[in-house]
Amino acid sequence: MERIDLILKHRLFLYHLNENRKAEVDRKFGKHDLSHFLDVARIGEIINLESSLGLDRELIYAAALLHDMGRHVQYEDGTPHELAGAEIAPEILSECGFDASETAVIVDAIRSHRDAAVSAQNDLSGVLYRADKASRNCFACEVERECHRSSEKKNLKIRY
Repeated sequence: MERIDLILKHRLFLYHLNENRKAEVDRKFGKHDLSHFLDVARIGEIINLESSLGLDRELIYAAALLHDMGRHVQYEDGTPHELAGAEIAPEILSECGFDASETAVIVDAIRSHRDAAVSAQNDLSGVLYRADKASRNCFACEVERECHRSSEKKNLKIRY
């Protein structure tokens, strides 16, 4: 997990993490912060192991850490955060030792992490989609009743 440690210290990762923090300072609902990213990574790894998918843990963690990096861009100019994140990730990944083929898989997963069409796939894109959706602890949220998500989309039971 050496490359994951490099991501966590990377100047662009830290910059975008801080920009997300500033943009969401008054956000009541699930924030797009390191805690969320790590929840997605760990749930993704559980899905990977439980389903015997054989995905590389570093790819799961890299995708999870970077999947919402563009959230502040969406707030600023309306660019969908999955597209902004797909633009941000390659430089970080390259400088942290991921090769071109690994980067392509990770960026594709970031780009599609909000696309329900990938939800059943047993690849990195499908795992990232499912882990992201499962990461919200609606059952323990103090403002759950104010949330705009439909009841069907809320995580009202512990799964992971």
